[in-house]
Amino acid sequence: MRDLTRVSNSHSDSKVIDACSLFGMMDTSGGRFSGADLITAIGSMHDRGNGLGGGFSAYGIYPDFADDYAFHIMFLSQQAKTETECFLESSFNLKHKEEVPTRDQQGITNPPIVWRYFASVSPEKCGKFIEEDYVVDRVMYINTCINDAFVFSSGKNMGVFKGVGYPEDIGRFFRLEEYEGYLWTTHGRFPTNTKGWWGGAHPFCLLDWTVVHNGEISSYGINKRFLEQYGYKCTMETDTEVVAYAVDLLMRKHGLSVGMAAKVLAAPLWNQIARLPEHERKIMTTLRQIYGGLLLNGPFTIIVAHTGEMIGMTDRIRLRPMVVGEYRSKLFISSEESAIRLIQPELDKVWLPVGGEPVVGSLQNPIKVQKEATAC
Repeated sequence: MRDLTRVSNSHSDSKVIDACSLFGMMDTSGGRFSGADLITAIGSMHDRGNGLGGGFSAYGIYPDFADDYAFHIMFLSQQAKTETECFLESSFNLKHKEEVPTRDQQGITNPPIVWRYFASVSPEKCGKFIEEDYVVDRVMYINTCINDAFVFSSGKNMGVFKGVGYPEDIGRFFRLEEYEGYLWTTHGRFPTNTKGWWGGAHPFCLLDWTVVHNGEISSYGINKRFLEQYGYKCTMETDTEVVAYAVDLLMRKHGLSVGMAAKVLAAPLWNQIARLPEHERKIMTTLRQIYGGLLLNGPFTIIVAHTGEMIGMTDRIRLRPMVVGEYRSKLFISSEESAIRLIQPELDKVWLPVGGEPVVGSLQNPIKVQKEATAC
């Protein structure tokens, strides 16, 4: 019989390429570190991407404006910038604005105008809205009603930096080695169903929630329709956008724990639910009935981050890779163990999580795996 490995893998390379690259690093003690290691780690997975998208999220990077919303906004024209700034001034208490510092970088061409704005919200401007819902409403307005403007980061004391290019080039373009934060995530994109453009790169962000994703969400249509019932506007035609909004809905607006949210996004099969003890069966059945439209079909690995917490999880049968490493107070989540070892050769622990079970790192709390939704 013919040895097919000599045809399909002629160099005996055992490395498995499963599209996009992900990497997350958090110091659960709150210690801050620069983005340099993240640039190195994601750069080592260069061949997972194709140069059509790269990006980073960083938490704790704006201590001088820690209580203000930091809006990172892309503009394709000066008119869009002028219109957006007028809107921000009428909607918020605008405290500071500046162009996001960049440097010329080989591989990065035709970048948009990128500025950041630090602002607070006064109660009289919120009106009937809860503050965070008001911010979401204003962000959605800019993204859908102002031509050539796009808010790609909108949380407090954090920021997203992304664009078209390989992620290591994007990191150098935005000079991320000059920033320090306690939590970073990064992504190298290999788009399959949507074009590569600056706003479509990962992470996707709403408020302080960010998501990086490797895989393909085939349930995008029903996920999008479900979220639009709650006022979210999905305009970017990419599956990762619905994951970011789903996390915001489940965990911020509806108050579900990490474990419960995981059982919505990567729900057990009905025949598995039927075999659970009665109490757990009722909980899982209720989640499936209420949030059936948020079940994510298809292969995926995601890293979700928000203030003080980093969460990694895969689909329920692990069709995309995810490796977890620990060293003292640091948690690493990656597509490849080699990327972790490159910046932290010695690890206290390294493992492959079970599909559908989130790994969580939190400030001042031990790293843990959320195995039972009913215990969360």
